Amino acid sequence: MALNYTTYKEGSVTGRYVTLEMLQKHWFGKLPSLTVHNIGRSVNGMPIKKVTLGKGEMKVLMWSQMHGNESTTTKAVMDLVIFLLSDEPLSDIILNNCTLYIIPMLNPDGAKSYTRANANDIDLNRDAKLLTQPESQALRTSFMEIQPDFCFNLHDQRTLFSAGNSANPATVSFLSPASDASRKLTPAREMAMQLIVAINKKLQPLIPNQVGRYDDAFNDNCVGDSFQMTGAPTVLFEAGHFQHDYQREKTREFIFHALLEALLTISNNAFNDHLVEEYFNIPENEKLFFDVLIKNPTRINSKYPAKQHIGIRYKEVIKDGTISFEPEIVEVGELKGLYGHETFDCSLELHMKRLSSQKKMYNLVLKQ
Repeated sequence: MALNYTTYKEGSVTGRYVTLEMLQKHWFGKLPSLTVHNIGRSVNGMPIKKVTLGKGEMKVLMWSQMHGNESTTTKAVMDLVIFLLSDEPLSDIILNNCTLYIIPMLNPDGAKSYTRANANDIDLNRDAKLLTQPESQALRTSFMEIQPDFCFNLHDQRTLFSAGNSANPATVSFLSPASDASRKLTPAREMAMQLIVAINKKLQPLIPNQVGRYDDAFNDNCVGDSFQMTGAPTVLFEAGHFQHDYQREKTREFIFHALLEALLTISNNAFNDHLVEEYFNIPENEKLFFDVLIKNPTRINSKYPAKQHIGIRYKEVIKDGTISFEPEIVEVGELKGLYGHETFDCSLELHMKRLSSQKKMYNLVLKQ
């Protein structure tokens, strides 16, 4: 019987704006008190929580919202824990073979302000060497204390990414980070690659041709690279855009399935079922998407020459506790080989005027 994801979705926390207050109100209270501990405090004194589950030998450390405005994986982690506390046989397999250490929100200050950086305007994913920030120190201390067998580094990616050179969005992307500048295939990297291959096999029937792979340029200031250097297989998860899903509720579901498949692969020691070579068959991310592509704008604004198109991306702004997506023109030109998650053709001017969903884009072009 197929797993019914909606049974385990924490429906009280949705959308892009996810804060520590929401987790405390809607999620932490549902967990056994012994499973939640403070591992430190943020710049502004907010607690950084760690959830511990399972009794198995394989230790898995995962952390989300290192970047405060990247909340999709946090939502998926909430759903995963609800699943693991259920009476599903698959949850028993995982908890009997693994011990999970989950930091669902490493950067609570950034989550509250909906910023990538922390309250000191530091990108925590560029603080792996100097460890200047209390959030970075909390993560590194947990890593050293746990000595994990696997690490999951959980993020969101922008809507501009495509799965390779294609018109398919990179709805989810993965990376097995390099552990040195030569990018050699160490045993840790290869195990991380095998996990990603397993995840990709799970996701392809759900989102065919919408799984991407990040390039593996080495940066020892990045946390994933630094952990991979120690020999702990580390997987970068990136939650991206699914068609018409700017709140990332569908992507949340795909990340849930990805996490579950990775944990089952570890629990069943099924690495030999997945070839390292298959990792490189996953298309590498390219930056081919606008949120909106407007073709032939000269029909509604004569300032634009013929054969030029307009690329628009949304700026995410907090308004009344939710995220508003404000369109901004970012590129004008022929825009060959580029795509829009929505495409409006102004040669169909009357059709464009009739559709209320296009009015904001129409007015934006008209004002320029």
